Amino acid sequence: MEIVITDGFTLNPGDISWDNLQALGNISYFDRTDAIEIVKNCINANVIVTNKTIINEDVMDAAATLKMIAVTATGYNNIDVTSAKKRGIIVCNVPTYGTHSVAQHAFALLLHLSNHVGENAASVANGAWQQSKDWCYSLQPIIELKDKVLGIIGMGNIGNQLAIIGQAFGMKVIYNGGKKKLAGAEMVSQHELFMQSDFISLHCPLTNDNKGFVNKELLGLAKQSAYLINTSRGGLINEKDLAQMLQQNKIAGAALDVLNTEPPEKNNLLIGLPNCVITPHNAWISVEARKRIMKTTVENIQAFINEAPQNIVNK
Repeated sequence: MEIVITDGFTLNPGDISWDNLQALGNISYFDRTDAIEIVKNCINANVIVTNKTIINEDVMDAAATLKMIAVTATGYNNIDVTSAKKRGIIVCNVPTYGTHSVAQHAFALLLHLSNHVGENAASVANGAWQQSKDWCYSLQPIIELKDKVLGIIGMGNIGNQLAIIGQAFGMKVIYNGGKKKLAGAEMVSQHELFMQSDFISLHCPLTNDNKGFVNKELLGLAKQSAYLINTSRGGLINEKDLAQMLQQNKIAGAALDVLNTEPPEKNNLLIGLPNCVITPHNAWISVEARKRIMKTTVENIQAFINEAPQNIVNK
């Protein structure tokens, strides 16, 4: 079994083990694979293990013995699943590894927006408190979360976990989309969610139908005091529209872990805006979550070898 790992560094920068995967076949390992190298690196693969490397029909045509693509993530929009299905190539993902880690990061972003801990701590480190005429201060108003409305787009595993955290802080939870039903959470239309929410958090997969759906029109429904959080996929947001709404203070702020293009281009409109905080797509990256990814990926490949594939996304 020839197994090619196209971009292993993100999943495992050296703090977890590849041993169980290596036991399944002959491994060809790459920290990263550029677009110009992908065909050459994968040409002999029976199984491709990938996180964000784009696997399109050109790669599949070149890799004549390719039978399986194991995505070391939940999202698989980097894979041409339609072309894979036509060629009889199974695509499997890791569906639930990051529920707690991503929800935790989303709420950390929410707390950044409400409490401004980092900004206030930085001001102290820079000497502002020592120079203050008052015994206390805050650079921006602190927001108490009790009774604030948390709107969740996509009540799946992560959205549900975020809702539980929000309720623990005394927040009212409303949601749109998804299959989970949480006691005390109210399902509303998308427009109602944007109109009612104090904090709006995105937790839905990126599809052709919802690409850029968070646009000027939808954001225009939100309260001027509302905040947008995205730990899902950057493509859900029209970045030009969001930047304009933030610059005009039509919404209070945004906290994003994902962008349309990653790594971002130098002229990204959102980077540097004073009311927009951005983290480098690391909501998923806890050691515990990455260990779960590794475990499930090994199980996915072993199940494929045993002719009983699991977690198939292109049935």
